[in-house]
Amino acid sequence: MADLTQPTGHEDALRALPRDDGTPPRALVLGATGYIGGRLTPRLLNAGYRVRILARDAARAASFPWGADCEIVEGSADDADAVADAVRDVDVIYYLIHSMSAGKGFEEADERAAETVAEAAATAGVHRIVYLGGLHPADVALSPHLRSRVRVGEILLASGVPTLVLQAGVVIGSGSASFEMIRHLTEVLPYMPAPKWVRNRIQPIAVRDVLHYLLGAARVDADVNRAVDIGGPDVLRYGQMMNGYAVEAGLPQRAIAALPVLTPGLASHWVNLVTPVPRAIARPLVASLQNECVVKDRAVDEIIPLPSGGLTPYRQAVSLALGRLDADSVETSWQDAEVSGAPSDPLPSDPDWAGRTVFTDARTVETDASAADLWRVIVGIGGENGWYSSPLLWAVRGWMDRLVGGVGLQRGRRSRSAARVGDAIDFWRVEAVEHADAGSLLRLRAEMKVPGDAWLELRAVPEGDRARYEQRAVFFPRGLGGRLYWLAVLPFHGFIFAGMAARITAAAEMPREPMTPVADIADDAAPSHT
Repeated sequence: MADLTQPTGHEDALRALPRDDGTPPRALVLGATGYIGGRLTPRLLNAGYRVRILARDAARAASFPWGADCEIVEGSADDADAVADAVRDVDVIYYLIHSMSAGKGFEEADERAAETVAEAAATAGVHRIVYLGGLHPADVALSPHLRSRVRVGEILLASGVPTLVLQAGVVIGSGSASFEMIRHLTEVLPYMPAPKWVRNRIQPIAVRDVLHYLLGAARVDADVNRAVDIGGPDVLRYGQMMNGYAVEAGLPQRAIAALPVLTPGLASHWVNLVTPVPRAIARPLVASLQNECVVKDRAVDEIIPLPSGGLTPYRQAVSLALGRLDADSVETSWQDAEVSGAPSDPLPSDPDWAGRTVFTDARTVETDASAADLWRVIVGIGGENGWYSSPLLWAVRGWMDRLVGGVGLQRGRRSRSAARVGDAIDFWRVEAVEHADAGSLLRLRAEMKVPGDAWLELRAVPEGDRARYEQRAVFFPRGLGGRLYWLAVLPFHGFIFAGMAARITAAAEMPREPMTPVADIADDAAPSHT
């Protein structure tokens, strides 16, 4: 497992307290493949916990750097049998799931999952539940997503299992959706007509401080059963957060005009157009900003000691996040969250295609590049590196997808140079990363809005000192619309896919520039952008 930034889990105040029999306690993480869960899990391992995770896709969970060190139970939080199996002999449950991008009925789904977990935890004699909820004002009408998070907290607090609900506001860290929204709004728009909520006061918190509180929550006294607010040391208006980002990124201050006409719905469309954050995620984020969200009291300080050195100021959190982006060392990202309604079934094996309608586009190119150099280009495709053909057409396809509510091409990728199962790459999802003597494979499953299911396979096959590049697009049409769609895009495939094959192999054949050794950049040693 790679070295982790602070907190690492090795801190004395955060290490696991052994059971009465001297054995390490067991932690169950729900949402381990998400943004926070993917960072918390390796730190729990460092802290001395035996970690079990409940995941819908065991293969995806196993692909994380820490996957081999965890026990994985496949299933969902609303599956009573899977949850009962997962909570066996567990000391603490981390509940880090929320239907951020779900469609209709998400409140009922959230409530059902919370009730399933609460009942199973009480039956199994779990000692502690820790839930990461949302910071919110009292006695006001909340947005549906924030209301749902409050309701989940109430269900867990009433479970009979001692529960600590940590209510956090805007989380600032490399890869967080809130940070990416601030980053792109600030970088794209030198002048911003903005909703009136840019004047609301918000108390952001650095992701490292969220992780500190989560780790510390497992050690609180057994009689603690309550919700507490957590936030950083700064209370800012959203407009001040944007201009604080501009300072750290070396950009001029942005002029911001608050307009009363942008409703949450309109504002989410606007965010969808100018940032990589799709409307399904932008809407709940925007809705949560309609009210001022500041910490009501510091009761959490009586339960969990402050981090060594205190809480992280907002601008320092921004600088740390930018440092991680520059170093291409983002641990987890909002980009990799599951997309509600997107296809999730794997590509059937070729023999299973018999009797089905399927369209394919296959290309093979022999190259003087080594298989290793060819794979380096393949695994880095998409995001800032692009798709090696017809950038305009790829961009147009991405915008078309955004306009109909899809994730679009701007989503990018977590890492510029590495891919693991479950990673998002623009409007694709990594379904397989395979290495064998016969070659290496990257398979991508389409998450753009199409009338059917689509995959793109890229292979690097060694042939002595040279290599063979194999590329295959596979499309299973859905009804007449799917067949017409394939026929409509067929004329473009001739130069899009042919261009991809030619340029990928050409890029692999280019001499590599000598790399200058760069020290690993830890969050607390990230370069300043002032």
